[in-house]
Parts: sequence; C-alpha cells; structure tokens
Amino acid sequence: MKHYDYLIVGLGLAGVAFCEQLQKSNRSFVVFEDGSQHSSKVAAGIYNPTVLKRFTAAWRGPELMTKSIPMYREIEDKLQIQIDSQLSIWRKLNNVSDQNNWLVASDQPGLESFLESAIVHGSNTSVNAPFGFGVVNQTGTIDTHQLVLAYAYDLKNKNLLMETSFVYEDIVQEEVCIKYQSIRCKQIVFCEGYGVKKNPFFKYLPLKGNKGELLVIEAPNLNVDVILKAGVFVIPLGDDYYKVGATYNPVDKDSIPSSKAKEDLLDKLQKLIRTDFKVVSHVAGVRPTVVDRKPLVGQHPKHERLFILNGLGSRGVLIAPFVAQSLFENIENQTALAPEIDIHRFLDAALLS
Repeated sequence: MKHYDYLIVGLGLAGVAFCEQLQKSNRSFVVFEDGSQHSSKVAAGIYNPTVLKRFTAAWRGPELMTKSIPMYREIEDKLQIQIDSQLSIWRKLNNVSDQNNWLVASDQPGLESFLESAIVHGSNTSVNAPFGFGVVNQTGTIDTHQLVLAYAYDLKNKNLLMETSFVYEDIVQEEVCIKYQSIRCKQIVFCEGYGVKKNPFFKYLPLKGNKGELLVIEAPNLNVDVILKAGVFVIPLGDDYYKVGATYNPVDKDSIPSSKAKEDLLDKLQKLIRTDFKVVSHVAGVRPTVVDRKPLVGQHPKHERLFILNGLGSRGVLIAPFVAQSLFENIENQTALAPEIDIHRFLDAALLS
C-alpha cells in the first residue's frame, strides 16, 4: 500500500498548477491522467489582463498577472523548456468610436500600465486595419501543449504519474484517509476539466463546456511578430507559422474539428489579413466553462476529503496558478476561498443531487 498526501485526477492546466503548488510545499502526491481531455493541449494560451471586446479589466486581471506568470517561468527553469512567449497584443480598432473608447480605457486605473494611450497605425500592407490598433503590453502566450507534455514526462520519470482512467467506484472513504486501490491518501483533488461531467461526486455543478477550435496556418508574407486581435486572434509561432482562433460553441461537446468552425475562422481571418496562406492543421477541445464564468474550487459538501479544481474557461493560463494556491491554502490552513470561486455558491444543487 502506497501512502500520499494527495491524489490528483487530471493533468491539464489545473492539475499542473496544483501539482506545482504541492511540489513547492513538499507534499507527496500521485496523478491519474488518461488523456481523455484536450482543452489544455489545444488552448491558445494567451495571458492578458483585459477584456478587449469591451476595453475593460478582466476578472482579477492585473492581480492574476503578478501571481500567475511567475509560476510558468519557474517551471521553465525547472524543466529546462521554453513555454513563455512575451508578445504585445494589437487589437484592431474598427471605427472612430473604437478609437475614442480605447483612449478613454487607457486612462482607467489598473489598465494604464497595460494599454498604450497612442493609437498605432502599422505599415504592414498584409494587415487590413485602416483605423489602427490599440496596443496591450505585458502580455503573451504560454505553450500549454508543451507545458502539459513536459510536466507529464517529468512526473512519469519520478513515478508520480498513472496513465490510466480513474475509477470512482473504487474510492473507499475511511475515518482518517481515503483508500483507492493500492493507494491511501489524505485528499483527492479532481482537476478533470469537462470530464467532471462523468464524476458522480461533482457532476451536479453547472459546468457547461464550450467547444473551441484553432487553426495553424503558414503565411510567408504576413511578417507579424505581435498577437493580432480582430474577431479572431493571430499568434506568431515562428518560421512563418501562425495560430488562428478561436471559436465558441456551447452545443457540441466533442473534440472533433468541424468544417463550420473552420469556415468561420477563415472568414474572419480573411477580413484581417491580405496575403496568401495555407492551413496546416485544425484542432478542437472543450473548455470547462461555468454558468457564472467563475472557477469551481473547493470541498465537496458531503465528502470532506474530496475537492475540485475546475472551470478555468478561456483564461485558464492566468487563473490556474491563483486558484491552485487558493485551494491548497484552504485545505492546509483552512484559509477561506474567495466567495466567487467557492463551489458552496451552488450548495443548493449539491443538496438536491
């Protein structure tokens, strides 16, 4: 019988962030990951403290920038990988009203350090932006695919990764611990993304799921070294390759790329760029989104040794380290969770399930 402080189910962004918190705190753990969920591997990975549709701050945006990005840089150093690409975001302005709204937003407290007040008119004829761009600084992308793969490889080498499905029926809740097959642990933390819909303990939570799709294109004459945002985002990957996304489909719950999403992305892309390109790949995944657009964090109301870390949505890169630390401190030190992320906000649904 093997003994651990924690058993983690799932190794997407949430699972990686919680494992990182455990390693820094010298807690023992083992991870179960069956590869059934793909949202972290196909995510755009953009970190950005603003909502560019409305020129406002995202939920806890500036705060999360200071708390979250250092974790990825620590992982880079530890695993000797390069996952952080620091890139400004150029948000296309569509008319004079957009220009005026941008100038007002750039003076708002909390945003002035991120939004440039001057409107930029680029000289790149391959990009269609007659009203110019608003520029967001201190932004970039995390290569979530490489992050998850490298982290899994490291855990596997340490014999801390079980590449198999988790069997909920094998949980035996004893007085002072949990027994699971040949393992005893103090807590189980479920970081399953949309896979939580199959979890008998937490399936009552209102996690909707939102399918997102991305393209990778090759565009030799585009010559862009910033993230373009205009209906779609265009992220430079190097060597004339670019990631283009993303779609939002709350109906389909599969990870199969669709022709409709591809057509939608290409239509929006062709309104932004004026150069030839070739589609290289097309991927899809289901984001774990919640009805109130806030994460799902906390302790099961009936089973005190079962916890959840989920619902990171489209801003998972920024949110994951913060909620992982919040949950760890809640478990270890009984520090209260922020009410807006605590799953007890859905307590009535739990009691009825």
